Amino acid sequence: MKPSIADALADWYRRGHRDLPWRHTSDPYCIWVSEVMLQQTRAQAVIPYYERFLARFPTVEALAASAEEEVLALWSGLGYYSRARNLRRAARQIQASGGFPYTYERIRTLPGIGDYTAAAIASIAFGLPHAVVDGNVLRVVARVENDSSDIASAPTRERFRKVAQAWLEESVGSAGPGLFNQALMELGATVCLGRNPMCLVCPLASACGARVHGTAGGLPVKLRTVELVQLERTLLVVRRRSRVLLRRIEADARRMPGFWELPATAALPQARIGAVMGQFRHSITYHRYLFTVAHASVRLPSNQDGVFRWFAPAEVASIPLSTTARKALHMAGIL
Repeated sequence: MKPSIADALADWYRRGHRDLPWRHTSDPYCIWVSEVMLQQTRAQAVIPYYERFLARFPTVEALAASAEEEVLALWSGLGYYSRARNLRRAARQIQASGGFPYTYERIRTLPGIGDYTAAAIASIAFGLPHAVVDGNVLRVVARVENDSSDIASAPTRERFRKVAQAWLEESVGSAGPGLFNQALMELGATVCLGRNPMCLVCPLASACGARVHGTAGGLPVKLRTVELVQLERTLLVVRRRSRVLLRRIEADARRMPGFWELPATAALPQARIGAVMGQFRHSITYHRYLFTVAHASVRLPSNQDGVFRWFAPAEVASIPLSTTARKALHMAGIL
């Protein structure tokens, strides 16, 4: 008899998978931290942040008692900084309630936790039968089902979630929900790739409709509804003795207050721009930036209301920095 999708995934996962630090624990706090960090971020990039974060905040109580600036400093470079603020808010809520919530519904009420993260914590930490649905899972479902529906639409995502849920329910009593969800996500991350899927080594090859019909390369379908905006900016590295000039970020639609950044030319129109050190690209939602990093000199007006401040290199390493500032300061040899 042909094995079920759940059994095939479980057997494949048990034979070997990436050795990631959050796979060595069933502590809901550690799993929660990892899942939040993994949102919009590659696993290998998350590992050092995850390890540093847990070394400093090993328990939910430690995180609840933390200063926001210290949490943001540890998060600096991961981006999407509302995640860090929500983690701290949720930790304080958990401590006030007397312990980590242990049902999907209660986990779902925590700040910053959506359906996917709640399902991941509930299944991995508590063995509850809730399927996770992220981009990797949507791709696997679209290909196995050979379904060319638009995964950006809510009805398609809900239908695919029900498919994944049906697969998961086959695993109850054998693999278990946590192992099944991790196996399904691992398959999408390492085998059922967006480009050049590795169909020859896929444990679901015999069940995959897209493989039979030769359509895997065109799935899943996601119709773009927002045009990408291409932008160019110049970041200025202004030095005074050994200190570097940074600018405090104020809240707007895309950036989080509390962080520091390198000033752009628009913030220092009087600056004299010197040698260019290099360029890098950076994306924020549908904005695609090309940043140029250049030396500059400037005489600041005396009344800056704390917007600009000089930092020593040792201070720079311990404050909340924007991702673009971190990249540029690495390029300048300051970090």
